[in-house]
Amino acid sequence: MTYVIAQPCVDLKDRACVDECPVDCIYEGNRMLYIHPDECVDCGACEPVCPVEAIFYEDDTPAEWAEYYDANVHFFDKLGSPGGAAKLGVVDDDHPIIAALPPQNQE
Repeated sequence: MTYVIAQPCVDLKDRACVDECPVDCIYEGNRMLYIHPDECVDCGACEPVCPVEAIFYEDDTPAEWAEYYDANVHFFDKLGSPGGAAKLGVVDDDHPIIAALPPQNQE
């Protein structure tokens, strides 16, 4: 099991979760952040610090955002398991589900 970042993160990328993650498994794409399912240790440290409540335990992801599980998992199809987001930096890519979204209005 793993944690999932969903729609509220798109075009926001607050990064509070990145600072809190003890294993550096939250990677940054062009439009949102992604949790690497194989690197995440399920500690849950990221969830309470997200200011827009975009992070969910896999089984608790709201049905309206169920596709974000696939987006988080398959974002890493090309990257594999880099072993840490900090050394990789911003990945100039997004999962197609995210890339296809219209710009999100962040208030």
